[in-house]
Amino acid sequence: MTIRVYYEDTDVGGVVYHSNYLNFCERARSELFFQSSRSPITLNGHFVVKEIKANYLKSAKFGDLLEVKTSLKNIKNASIVMHQRIFRGDELIFEMDVKLVHLNHKGEVALVPEEDKQFLIDMIGVLE
Repeated sequence: MTIRVYYEDTDVGGVVYHSNYLNFCERARSELFFQSSRSPITLNGHFVVKEIKANYLKSAKFGDLLEVKTSLKNIKNASIVMHQRIFRGDELIFEMDVKLVHLNHKGEVALVPEEDKQFLIDMIGVLE
């Protein structure tokens, strides 16, 4: 997913706020569903962030075009781990692993439906 850095994403010096890298990755995860005419919120539930391990390598700046790439690291019964990287051109500037837990609509941890597992595998594959 391509994202342009706008003024609202930056501080007075034109450098992207640290929290916006997380927002960019969140948009990219949702976009995986939207590109297939699906919603990230299904009849069975939705995912919430449980854990993030982030690595800030370089700063993005106002006006930059960024590419967010998402890979699936693993899928368990009620959670998934994704690896997301943000590039400026060929340069890696940010990466993170995000663990998402599947909740039912009552807010309880629930199994990831097989069709959702297969959708994610088909859309982005699984890292080795």
